[in-house]
Amino acid sequence: MRHLNPKIERMTSRMETMKGLHRTHGCGTISEAEVGKEVVLCGWVERRRDHGGLIFLDLRDRSGIVQVVASPDHNVESFHKAEDVRNEYVLCVRGKITKRDEEAINPNLPTGAYEMYCEELRVLNSAKTPPFYIQDNIDVDENIRLKYRYLDLRRPEMQRNLILRHKVTKAMRDFFDSRDFLEIETPMLTKSTPEGARDYLVPSRVNAGTFYALPQSPQIFKQILMVAGYEKYFQIVRCFRDEDLRADRQPEFTQLDLEMSFVDEEDIYALLEQMVAEVFKKTLGKEIPLPMPRITWDEAMDKYGSDKPDLRFDMAFTDVTELVKDTEFKVFRSVIDNGGIVKGIVVPGDAGIPRRELDDLVAYVNRYGAKGLAWACFNEDGSIKSQIMKFLGEDTIRNIGEKMGAKGGDLVLMIADKPATVARALGELRLEMARRMNMIDEDKLAFTWVTDFPMFEYNEDEKRYVAMHHPFTMPRHEDLDKLQSDPGSVKAIAYDMVLNGVEIGGGSLRIYQSDVQEKVFKAIGLSEEEAKSKFGFMLDAFKYGAPPHAGCAFGLDRLVMLMAKRQSIRDVIAFPKTQSASDIMSQAPSEVEPKQLKELHIKADVEEEEQSLV
Repeated sequence: MRHLNPKIERMTSRMETMKGLHRTHGCGTISEAEVGKEVVLCGWVERRRDHGGLIFLDLRDRSGIVQVVASPDHNVESFHKAEDVRNEYVLCVRGKITKRDEEAINPNLPTGAYEMYCEELRVLNSAKTPPFYIQDNIDVDENIRLKYRYLDLRRPEMQRNLILRHKVTKAMRDFFDSRDFLEIETPMLTKSTPEGARDYLVPSRVNAGTFYALPQSPQIFKQILMVAGYEKYFQIVRCFRDEDLRADRQPEFTQLDLEMSFVDEEDIYALLEQMVAEVFKKTLGKEIPLPMPRITWDEAMDKYGSDKPDLRFDMAFTDVTELVKDTEFKVFRSVIDNGGIVKGIVVPGDAGIPRRELDDLVAYVNRYGAKGLAWACFNEDGSIKSQIMKFLGEDTIRNIGEKMGAKGGDLVLMIADKPATVARALGELRLEMARRMNMIDEDKLAFTWVTDFPMFEYNEDEKRYVAMHHPFTMPRHEDLDKLQSDPGSVKAIAYDMVLNGVEIGGGSLRIYQSDVQEKVFKAIGLSEEEAKSKFGFMLDAFKYGAPPHAGCAFGLDRLVMLMAKRQSIRDVIAFPKTQSASDIMSQAPSEVEPKQLKELHIKADVEEEEQSLV
């Protein structure tokens, strides 16, 4: 039989309750107003220090930390109990608040000028030694943190993150409630409409052989609510997508979802800018200048190679194709002759970059499909150093520098390739150089709207156009006649709000006329029968008077991540999944009993499939 540590065993045998005591304050709320008063505090032991005749306990709850002093002069029994107390024990303590001596004040603690001399101490529960320290800035593998998430969540920074998340959602609810929006729940068990990411499927026990899908978004239902006449809808809602994960993706995530009738895109811009400004003001005390700037999708891709540009710094692209199109330099010439382009960026003050770092940058852009990287150092003395000088000549290099606005001391970096490859590789290089040169102000909030998205993008695997957002997005009115003849050139009345290089929200005006919807379905190769099979109930609803409407969805997890200055949304979600879509703590997903599968009319054949692949 496994035995506990003798001290823990002794403490366990004397576990106490709070009977007769009622918590009066949070640990972090102790202030001048409580001096001389008797209070009752509860919490976890952050730290214990034994100074011989005195034992100091840092007691922590959600509100913060306060120092509790156990002294035999005040209460002998409490002092002896404190001798056996260890980190993360759960205590209830009663005593008077006093001011610390001047030399004992802790300026790093909000309650650092006060302490409690313990008159009564009750051990409500003991605790094993945690696998990591319950404090901020710990250097622990994330999988360990996720396995012991209940301990990780005790850490002050995690509690601050989740408190911030609560405040953000409350501010959102208050904002929309004050503007006559209705919060309406939409179904969690819906029909599978696989026109985007993979659905999570839920088998029906009652209807054998059939499946529900967990919603990727409430899109269809919120549009139906507009048909139903509710006019202003919002919801803070869970959504599910069975897709490959990244740091800012989760299989289940939360979004602010909204829809409005009888509005245009300008109404949406104004409303959401006001909402964001109010949320930042109420939760972080920060003022957001309005109106927010706007950039078209074409301009964003042309200047930054991204539809979610980080505008905390400049370093925009410059197209130098015209300057080098007649060169005999084979690398540039072959690219241009095959429909490619040459673009570059200026890195201020980096002309002295070592050659080994330049070689590293070549390897860096290789990761994003670029075959090479041309560079030119414009030195302070007016001289130029470049690995392509002998091919282009000094005059051409100087002309490139002049067009790009390069000054003495600047570094010019150029990529020649297909437009999509240049956008991706040079866009990533732009971000990397900004990081290396410390050009990113972490306290800056650079908002922008990206507008006029392409309506469609071509799927090479399926050899057809697919909707860039979703097939209910309204095309620009001037592009309606191109839906059949030239779908690739059609722009959508769609918009994304971007913050510091991260898309935090996106939406569009919706199609509300059946003839336009039919044309869009045809453009993406969806037959009338397929459209009816996937979206029949929605299309039927639209026959009964659909109003013009528009909407947007905000990624709550991403927004709070940026507000909390975290690198991963897992730091602002209480119980997130790993990048393999698993929960290490609860060990989900897991196998289920054969009886459950039988009830659901499901036969597991995973092993058979695996064997067939061997």
